[in-house]
Amino acid sequence: QVQLVDSGGGLVQPGGSLRLSCAASGNIFSIYTMTWYRQAPGKQREWVATITSGGTTNYADSVKGRFTISRDNAKNTTYLQMNSLNPEDTGVYYCNAYIRPMATTRVDTYRGQGTQVTVSS
Repeated sequence: QVQLVDSGGGLVQPGGSLRLSCAASGNIFSIYTMTWYRQAPGKQREWVATITSGGTTNYADSVKGRFTISRDNAKNTTYLQMNSLNPEDTGVYYCNAYIRPMATTRVDTYRGQGTQVTVSS
């Protein structure tokens, strides 16, 4: 069974940094696009960043220049390095990935459980 586990969240002061991780495990044949989303209290889910299997990245304007998405294919993991954090970055961060499990040609979307990021002084 394939699953994603998000980690790395916490409480940080404005201007600080955090690195989130999203690790996929299980019988995996291939992982395609991986994406980070976030959801602040009382707000809709917001797309943050995406990385393709080839390493192409895209960012929301609100995080461009501050956040960096990367992936380690050997570890089936994607990372979100977040710098210059501000209170507006507070929320639950989720990883989403398109994964083809072993013994199937079907590609499904999987989501992590989320990790809380709180930016506050």
